[in-house]
Order: sequence, then structure tokens, then C-alpha cells
Amino acid sequence: MHLPEVPGVTHRFVDLPTRGVRLHVAEAGADEGETVLLLHDFPQHWYAWRHVIPLLSADHRILAVDLRGFGWSDAPRGGYTGIAIADDLVALLDALGLKRVHLIGHGWGGWIGFILSVRRPERVQRFVAVNMTHLWPNHRKMLPNAWRMWHTALFEYPPFGRLLLRRGRWFIRFLLRHWSRDGSVLDRATLDVYADVFRDPAHARAGEQLHFQYVIREIFGHPRGRFRTAHLAVPTLIIGGRDDVVFPPSVLADGEGHADDLHVAIVEDAGHLLPEERPEAVAEHARAFFALRSACSGSRP
Repeated sequence: MHLPEVPGVTHRFVDLPTRGVRLHVAEAGADEGETVLLLHDFPQHWYAWRHVIPLLSADHRILAVDLRGFGWSDAPRGGYTGIAIADDLVALLDALGLKRVHLIGHGWGGWIGFILSVRRPERVQRFVAVNMTHLWPNHRKMLPNAWRMWHTALFEYPPFGRLLLRRGRWFIRFLLRHWSRDGSVLDRATLDVYADVFRDPAHARAGEQLHFQYVIREIFGHPRGRFRTAHLAVPTLIIGGRDDVVFPPSVLADGEGHADDLHVAIVEDAGHLLPEERPEAVAEHARAFFALRSACSGSRP
């Protein structure tokens, strides 16, 4: 499949032999600026950041990675737990010679970003989670909103998830339009840039496995305390959409007791696809949040 073109963006493929995967990275911006690593949501890839990249690239080096199994990255049979994907990112930073980066993660990318920030805080300067709650949800607030995740049941179980992803371009179009406050923000050509990747059987299986591994490892991991005692030392900002149909503002709070520096900002007139619905708001919040570090320390990484 042909890589979509975005002005100012170049592409590279980074082999990670210790992880058994090759990742695609879209790159833009000034080499001398602080590096910002962008992590996409499901069922998207790096292209979801196409409107945010030019807003941040004037004074930052931007790396938008396709996670394992997505976009133009390899789609091996295994390695789709949150911890494994976070470990991919550590290996990517090592391969690129980057000690620390700013991090922005949308949806599933936000979930991976939380895991990376908790497990390897020395690699993350500041973290912005977009349309994603933290690792310590208030179950009294989450349970009444569990119905909002209805779509995951269609992707979670082999082999049905991969079959729907391969043959259900119509459903991916519907899902992304449903998630946005204004469905017209994504035209059919853009929707198919996402949907067409899953026509490849390996990538369709990867999308299924991301959800399946979450079911068998993460959902039941919460009661066992996998993250219950974890602490978030990385300064973090959660940005939500007022009209997010997946993670409404009510489920984004209550993580402060597990974090040194955690804040929540809500964007009005926006849904679950903030990087595409309101890229200027994402960039504005991120730029201001990243600048706090520079203002306080007066130094560069």
C-alpha cells in the first residue's frame, strides 16, 4: 500500500532485532528541537497525526511511529500486550540514540504511553494522553460507561476479529465517523487509508490480537493489582473531548493519587478523534505543557 504524502514528512524503517520487528517512523521538524514521539490509536496509524505534525514541527523534532502490527510496520504473530509494545518503543529510542522524549499518545497509543511512562520514566520527559483514561480508573464511574466499548467485542476473539477487519471496510468507516463529533471531518478517502491496511491478513490479525491480549491480560490484571501499586512520576496531561463517546470527561479524573503531576484538560465541541477533529487544540495544550519543563529547568535534554 502506498504511503500517503504529508508535506514536510519523511519516512524511515527502523529494525529492532531484539524485538523481532521493523517499525515505520514518519519524521518531521527541526533536528535541534526537543523530540516528540507520537503514538496513534486503533484502527489508525501515523497518518492520524497529519494535522498535528505541522503545528509542532516548527520547534520540535516529530517522530510518528506505526506501532507493531499497524500501518507500515511489521505485523509479527506475537507481541501485542501493552508491555511488549512499550518495550518496542524503548528499543526504538535506543536504535535512534534518544535518551528521553516528550510523548503524545492517542487512544490505544495513550494506554501504551501510560505503561511506558510508569515502567520506564527515565525515557519520558512529559506525557500527553489524548482521549484515554489513566491506569487507575474509578470503577464506580467506569462501569456505567462500559457500554461505550461495545465495538471491542467485535475485534477481540479469534478468528472473528481478523475476518471483520479484513472484510469490513464499511465498519471501520462507520466506527471512525461514530467516534467523531462531526462525522464529516473524515472523508471516505481518509477513512480508506486506515481501512485498507487491514486487507493484509497479518495486519488484520494484529488488530485482533491487540484487543484479545487486552482481554486476557489487562482486564483481569486490574483486580490482581498489575498497576494498582504503580506510580506515575512523569508529568502528565490528559486531554479529553467534551463529547467523546468512548471516554467521556467523567472517567478521566481520579488518578492524582497515583501520580506526582497529573492534570486533565477538556476540549469543547470535540469527540474521540481529537488529533483530527481539533488538532490545533492538541498542539496548543501539548506545546504549553512541554514548555513548562523548559521554563522550570532552563535546560535541554
